Amino acid sequence: MRYTPFARFLDFILFSNIFIACCAMAQGALTYLLLNTQPNLTVIALLGCSTLSLYNFSMILARPKKPLSSPHRRVHWIYSHYKLVLFLTALSSVALIPLLLQLSLNTIILLSLTGLLALSYNFPLFKGASNRFGLRNLPGAKLFIIAMVWALSCVCVPIIELKSSGISVSLTDLLLLTVKRFLFVTAITIPFDIRDLFQDKQYNLKTLPVILGEKKAYLLCQSLLILYVIFLLIFVNHLTFATIGLILVTLLTGWLIFRSRWEKNEYYYFLFLDGTLILQFLSVYILQYF
Repeated sequence: MRYTPFARFLDFILFSNIFIACCAMAQGALTYLLLNTQPNLTVIALLGCSTLSLYNFSMILARPKKPLSSPHRRVHWIYSHYKLVLFLTALSSVALIPLLLQLSLNTIILLSLTGLLALSYNFPLFKGASNRFGLRNLPGAKLFIIAMVWALSCVCVPIIELKSSGISVSLTDLLLLTVKRFLFVTAITIPFDIRDLFQDKQYNLKTLPVILGEKKAYLLCQSLLILYVIFLLIFVNHLTFATIGLILVTLLTGWLIFRSRWEKNEYYYFLFLDGTLILQFLSVYILQYF
């Protein structure tokens, strides 16, 4: 494939983690939309900066021995542009300081705990018989850590900050939104682990697809999306356009996950599957006017 200027730009947006940072901002904005409240731009900006910082820092911590020999285009791009990645990581980390100063103490505490949980994914916290290891090495933990970090940051952080501003959000709404977000993020994260199944076996990483096998992992993805739709339908008084939009995006996501059995192109995962996080926000934002 010819390496066009557009392909270079796409690589930069996707592999520098700017796109996934936009996904986090969209998910934070989605929480405000679903609660029918005015979005806090400081919280949304903070979600973007913290995601960019954490994702890049995780890549720095997990640097392979020979990154430029990696078969993955993303790994090759990151370590071919290592100084740029370091600059973006430092810039986004510094930008967090003035943003954090505008938030309540409870929000800062939750963000700090969420950040520590995210960092523990790659950081060698535990001591084994022969070496130290992080939470990613615990059987099945990787997937749920990622989903929990996303649910806490994109749902609980906006709600905690709303409460500090005097806007009441019921515990039921908080729990339902958190569970639904956890289910969706878990479902779209599993295909990434399925794609890396052979590599994870080599590194002795007990991810869920390694434990369950490829077929059962795909079945789990679809089951989680079905459960997500059930949660969307049974806890509403009437069917809204926002709910219809989220269901349509979920159906598209299920199809994308099904197609991921054959699509091994990295763009497919980092653009289309991750892109459903932005599509959820757009569907609710557009359909609210109907």
